[in-house]
Amino acid sequence: QVQLVESGGGLVQAGGSLRLSCVVSENILRFNVMGWYRQAPGKQHEEVAIISAGGDTDYTDSVKGRFTIFRDNDKNTVTLQMNSLKPEDTAVYFCNCPVTWSMRTEMTFPWGQGTQVTVSS
Repeated sequence: QVQLVESGGGLVQAGGSLRLSCVVSENILRFNVMGWYRQAPGKQHEEVAIISAGGDTDYTDSVKGRFTIFRDNDKNTVTLQMNSLKPEDTAVYFCNCPVTWSMRTEMTFPWGQGTQVTVSS
């Protein structure tokens, strides 16, 4: 069974930065699209950023210009660099693999434990 392990969350002041890492237990070239998602208390999972095997990316509007997603296919990792963090970025962050770029609301794997990001004002 493929495992995705997220790490790198923490408590940071507004304006600060965090770098989240997702290590995948199998060769991520098997998965064309990988993504980062977040879930705030009482809300549904929200797509934050996705990246294709070829490096195409897409971001939700609220993080454009602040977050960067990249993947290392040799190390089977997907990283989310988060800069200029805002209190509204507070959530549990997860990585996952959408079925396809166009079917991006359907995930290949169950949600893992995620990593908590808390941004104080």
